[in-house]
Amino acid sequence: MKSIFVTIICLNLSLVVQAQIDSTLLRRSPVDTTMAKGMNMDAVYNRPFLQMGKMPVSLGGYVEADYQYMGEDGVTDGHTFRIPRMTLFVASTIHRKIKFLSELELEEGGKEISIEFAAMDFSFHPLVNLRGGVVMNPIGAFNQNHDGPKWEFVDRPVAMTQMLPATWSNVGFGLYGKQYMNDWAFGYEAYVTNGFDDSIISNAENKTFLPASKASKDRFEESSNGQPLVTGKFALRHNMVGEIGLSYMGGVFNKFQDDGLVLDDKRRLDVWAVDVNTTLPFSKTYIVGEWAWVMVDVPETYSQTYGNKQRGGFIDVVQPVLSQPMLGFSNAVLNIACRLEYVDWNAGKFDETDGNISEHLWAIVPALSFRPNAQTVIRANYRYMQQTDLLGNPPALISGVQLGLSSYF
Repeated sequence: MKSIFVTIICLNLSLVVQAQIDSTLLRRSPVDTTMAKGMNMDAVYNRPFLQMGKMPVSLGGYVEADYQYMGEDGVTDGHTFRIPRMTLFVASTIHRKIKFLSELELEEGGKEISIEFAAMDFSFHPLVNLRGGVVMNPIGAFNQNHDGPKWEFVDRPVAMTQMLPATWSNVGFGLYGKQYMNDWAFGYEAYVTNGFDDSIISNAENKTFLPASKASKDRFEESSNGQPLVTGKFALRHNMVGEIGLSYMGGVFNKFQDDGLVLDDKRRLDVWAVDVNTTLPFSKTYIVGEWAWVMVDVPETYSQTYGNKQRGGFIDVVQPVLSQPMLGFSNAVLNIACRLEYVDWNAGKFDETDGNISEHLWAIVPALSFRPNAQTVIRANYRYMQQTDLLGNPPALISGVQLGLSSYF
């Protein structure tokens, strides 16, 4: 993994050196000209890339940095500065019908390095394209369309990162396609990949926690149980209305046998998600949201702290209030925004009392963002959040100020 990182850095440095010789060699690769009709499934390629001359390789990436001052029930850890992630893209058009793209993410200042996407695409027909490698499972929309510069909020949605495991990638193969008909577009994706493992119910969180499987690097080398994870999505878009997507992800997560010896029943994990986005034509208000349901076959021997049903999601409302030249930027935009989010990690009842299990969280996040251009955002958030424990005790009150910036480069 580190050798890959070093290679990419060397490529970047070589581009810089040659650019000092002749800066006209460097140019921005054009983005998809159908971007006005683009869908969430297009997000992986609809990014700015830098290309040198006629070289077949393009480079790009984005960075996020932020400051926060948060407190819980009146107690705070003080001022905190972070660089949560820096992501590098390397893309190549090998043939007009063969493409390669990789996305390498450095998290927490380089403490963790992960491959989020590294796949070959073979185009046979607009409705029949083969993709193989490390793919992003298309569950919901955020898992595919997660780049920091696209969002007005410092933190990623809680339900999509702490209930669902965004960004969630696996090794596998699949088909995807898209078709336009006048103002309508519809697309699909279907993949079989390696999947989750027992850590989703055997982890340090002491609850059902899908993101725990991200810690297993073995999923890029082999399946934990020999059973494929199936992920599929269908999306429909109208240019004047917006997009809606329905997706599913499911498979066996536990190691149910070893060398032919049966250890347990096959236990399934199933996830359903719906996502929507639209822009109101009269006010240019942008609305995006996602909701997901998780069902896990938790063994009877586990306590009720491990939920077999989870649900949660978010909705963002972004309103441009000023769009004009500002501070030397000719296409600057000032936005106000608000995010509402909710997640319930244990949507059930206690067997003994028939009372609700109360392990849930909700948050409201008003925001102000300044975009000097479409690829860069400076954002200020105020997060107010209430988190209730398993027994329904008075909720912990969490609030604070978050300032951050994110930009493609």
